[in-house]
Order: sequence, then structure tokens, then C-alpha cells
Amino acid sequence: MRTTLTLDDDVADALHRRARQEGRSFKDVVNQTLRQGLQTGARVAASDRKPFEVQPEACGFLPGIDPLRLNHLFDQLETDRFVRGHAKDTGRP
Repeated sequence: MRTTLTLDDDVADALHRRARQEGRSFKDVVNQTLRQGLQTGARVAASDRKPFEVQPEACGFLPGIDPLRLNHLFDQLETDRFVRGHAKDTGRP
């Protein structure tokens, strides 16, 4: 089948270079390259990538913080903030 195809300059240069190196026609190199690309598809790109791995890192609470009492700590902080805000409004220290 005869068709017109517009190639980017770098792609055309690489195909021409391969055709010269292998002593084959430009048409043969284009067809072979397209066949290989169609057979492998996106699998090649995905297989070339290294899978993402999460690196666990030990972390925890600072000494003196009990994770089972975090709600209690939050309540204390909220109460302190409320008292400070209320004291400002009334002019009390």
C-alpha cells in the first residue's frame, strides 16, 4: 500500500542512518521498525522502568507522647487555646 507519511526530522534521520548501516532500503527499515513497535507496543516502555518501591522508615512519637491518648492531648490544646482567646477578649492575663 502506498501512503504519505510525515516524520519528525530526528526520526527520519535515525531511519535513514539505520538503512545505510544495514544496507537496506528506507522502506524496509520503516516497515520493520513499525512492525516491531506494533508487536511490542507499550510493554517495552513499561518493562524498562524500574517498579516504584516504598522505602519504609522507622518513625514514631517523641518520648512522653502516648498515641492512645492523642485525643486527650488535642482536647487539652483546644482548651488552652480557648482560654487564651477568652482571656484576651476580657482583658484578663
